[in-house]
Amino acid sequence: MIKVKICGLTRPCDIEAVNIEKPDYIGFVFAGSRRKVSPQQAISLRKGLCPGITVVGVFVDEAVEIIVSLTQNGAVDMIQLHGSENEKYIEELKSLVNKPIIKAVTVQREGDAQKWASTAADYILLDNKGGGTGRAFDWSLIGETDKPYFLAGGLDMENIVKAVTITRPFAVDVSSGVETDGLKDPVKIKEFITRVRNA
Repeated sequence: MIKVKICGLTRPCDIEAVNIEKPDYIGFVFAGSRRKVSPQQAISLRKGLCPGITVVGVFVDEAVEIIVSLTQNGAVDMIQLHGSENEKYIEELKSLVNKPIIKAVTVQREGDAQKWASTAADYILLDNKGGGTGRAFDWSLIGETDKPYFLAGGLDMENIVKAVTITRPFAVDVSSGVETDGLKDPVKIKEFITRVRNA
């Protein structure tokens, strides 16, 4: 079954919503964004989260030691790198933390996903340029890759069934597609997860 990640949670009511619907992953954004949370907020929100939902920390060109500290204090279970982090950076991080790593990859042309086939990261996340744009990219550019991937970029209620039917990813990652007026919407979260799991 395709897994679901709901990214950019910021409020206790967001946690309540995912506790009901049980996505596989939720994301806390620690990079510059309107959805950014502090380490203290993440720890506090995490305390209310149902066991079994994996917490992903989203970072952009962050100092390695800060990521390490957030894994050590229990704020995150998994690391998502959404900047210009190279293979040397990923390997250094892998040597310091025993947590799965997702590397975000921009897909603009055929072969972009394949360039990361041998990365030390455990997963790649395929997204539009810049990430967090709320716009989908051309899924036909993905091609075949042995590296399990999260599909991101402009996923919403209208296109999610088509997206998973065409790409068959390991997981899908949504943020703005389950929001209303810039805030997570429990009804949309429920509907999105239902459509993925029924697809």
